[in-house]
Amino acid sequence: MKRIALMGAAVALALSSVAGHAADKKTLVFVANGASDFWKAAEAGVKKANSELPNYVMQFKYPSQSSAAIQERLMDDLVAAGVSGIMVSAVDPKTETDALAKIAKQTLLLTTDSDAAKSGRVAYIGSSNVAAGKQVGEILKKALPKGGKCMAFVGLPGADNAKERIQGIKDVIKGTKIDIVDVRADDIDMARAKRNVEDTLTAHPEVNCMLGIYSYNIPQIYQALKEAGQLGKITVTGFDDDPITLGGIKEGTVAGTVVQQPFLWGYEGMKDMAKILGGDKSFIPKDGLIIIPTKVVDKSSVDEYAKELAKMQGKG
Repeated sequence: MKRIALMGAAVALALSSVAGHAADKKTLVFVANGASDFWKAAEAGVKKANSELPNYVMQFKYPSQSSAAIQERLMDDLVAAGVSGIMVSAVDPKTETDALAKIAKQTLLLTTDSDAAKSGRVAYIGSSNVAAGKQVGEILKKALPKGGKCMAFVGLPGADNAKERIQGIKDVIKGTKIDIVDVRADDIDMARAKRNVEDTLTAHPEVNCMLGIYSYNIPQIYQALKEAGQLGKITVTGFDDDPITLGGIKEGTVAGTVVQQPFLWGYEGMKDMAKILGGDKSFIPKDGLIIIPTKVVDKSSVDEYAKELAKMQGKG
């Protein structure tokens, strides 16, 4: 009983510290969909925004697992602690719509990465995933002029961001000889992501193209192909700017990538929440979508982009 009481006191103390901040400074929180290096840039953006708006407390939170239920509990705890706003990349927007709607009735809610338009969120800030998918499709057409068989790898295939990216790719390769054979899910488990690639090499020898839909997928594809002696023999492309992805582009083993700008999601998202709390919603489009453009990075632009990324993250 004593141990339970101590644990309860610890939780209460943690929540009261957030509430204490909120008593004199409004607290804004960015909630990720899982632990991934992809979010480090967004976290840097949140920190920069906070340096410019010191009258707010801005935090970045990861759920202990990439689970809708765990993410919902985290947001419930934040609301109970009195936060003034939450910006969230929902693990599964469709199944979380009701939970997000409950959050939206209690505090300011913005979505990012994968939208939940029916949740009552005030705005979505992030990429157009369909447009980004179309850019990957163009990379494929250039890399595989004679066609190819592609396997796609993704963390959460049911999430809108995954479905929209894949749909964008399919829209562009329609009518070509490029086919997506299947989509393999890993639930944001790095070991499983790599194993999916290894299994594909064994079970699908016809596959000559691999698509990394989430930020860590190209790195896991790269590692698996390297260990199998297949680097450079299979066309690799996809999304985001993991250092392994950028290194692969530089050495010519990755055809290119479409990069989002999560740094700006965190930076602009926090500043936008502060504006909204200050009574200004004039910058929000009628459809509620604040789109931050994606970019194609290939061998001709990778060095310049790497410098730009380091500068955004405060490393350059």
